[in-house]
Amino acid sequence: MNRFQLAEFSSDASLATAAAADCAQLLLSAPVNGKFLLALSGGRIARRFCAELTKAGRRRGTNFPGTHFFWADERCVPPTDAESNFRIAQTALLGPLGIESDRIHRIPGESQPSEAASSAAEALSRLAPHSAFGQPILDLILLGMGEDGHVASLFPGEPDEIAASPEAYRPVIASKPPPNRITMSYGVLGAAREVWVLASGSGKEAALRQSLGSRAATPLGRVLAARSMTRILTDLRV
Repeated sequence: MNRFQLAEFSSDASLATAAAADCAQLLLSAPVNGKFLLALSGGRIARRFCAELTKAGRRRGTNFPGTHFFWADERCVPPTDAESNFRIAQTALLGPLGIESDRIHRIPGESQPSEAASSAAEALSRLAPHSAFGQPILDLILLGMGEDGHVASLFPGEPDEIAASPEAYRPVIASKPPPNRITMSYGVLGAAREVWVLASGSGKEAALRQSLGSRAATPLGRVLAARSMTRILTDLRV
């Protein structure tokens, strides 16, 4: 039985629009006075998604009160740097919708990597319920996917003992620039109530096909294997 739900789109624009509409509906259906913990990612499709979610919020006259914003990963750069995942969201979503600062929990990429990971984990732990295995539980994590099947900043080739780290966030050395990054762990991705993968961009078809196969060894494949269901939205032909 498949452990994923696949939705195919004709373009990255239609993918982003559909994902944002579904996300807006999910955020608006959260319990009144409750907290909804959402983790964003970076990349080109994230920029489109954030812009579409802003449009959805403006159409409904809301900035999604109760939603707290986290990140699946971050580059070790200042928040104003062009490489910052936070900057993408701040420019296209958080700033335009006037999201209050106490609902924004960015990873401090300008800090030392170990300190940034610890700070991000503490912020998440303060707000999130925890699984029986001690992992913080987010309501929704949005991920992109790289040409090698990486998600967040979890790259292929990690030893099993490192991939199995119980830490919510950990520093990593990426196989593409910028190398120093902070990423959510597989444990947090596995514990989330929902994970949506926005798989878009040329040259990624082979990685997605491989990831969807049984016993896939890519990072996305590991995430799929760890969850009962993951939603994949893609404009790739698989």
